[in-house]
Amino acid sequence: MWYNMTTSNSKGDGYMNFIISGKNIAVTDGLRTAVEDKLGKLERYFTPDTDIHVTLSVEKERQKIEVTIPVKGNIIRSEQVSNDMYVSIDLVEEVIERQLRRYKKKIIDKEQAAGSFQQAFIEKEYEEDEEVKIIRTKKFGIKPMYPEDACVQMELLGHNFFVFRNAETEEVNVVYKRKGNTYGLIEPEC
Repeated sequence: MWYNMTTSNSKGDGYMNFIISGKNIAVTDGLRTAVEDKLGKLERYFTPDTDIHVTLSVEKERQKIEVTIPVKGNIIRSEQVSNDMYVSIDLVEEVIERQLRRYKKKIIDKEQAAGSFQQAFIEKEYEEDEEVKIIRTKKFGIKPMYPEDACVQMELLGHNFFVFRNAETEEVNVVYKRKGNTYGLIEPEC
């Protein structure tokens, strides 16, 4: 069962817009307040009226929060799972803040995404904990195959993902292994 709620931060107009939904959980005032208070700390990074999409879900003992923040040219996303929704909310804010500081130079293209962030964040220097380093490059021929065949090939190779040309669409696709022994398919958006 889905529950939807759209709210603006209680501090007034010009602040982040929270779009909160729940799957198998009612979005109570307490949860809404916890999300707005914790994720409201991110206001120092983003310009006013930034949308923050939050999905709270419960499956068995798993209390999961997914946060997506679309900014021009990028999507900032994190999900956290614990056995307590309030713990998950705390964790997700810390992860997003760490992502923003760590990858600031990469996510802020001065001509494109900079308009989505506060000037103070753009100007402040942060140490990059770890730089992204590509340590290996692989080239291989991509032959056409169906997604199901690509999953079999991925399993035979013992990988978690497999890049292939979809025989039906002629586009490059990726299949990947998901939890619960299921698979996902990534297709380019037209």
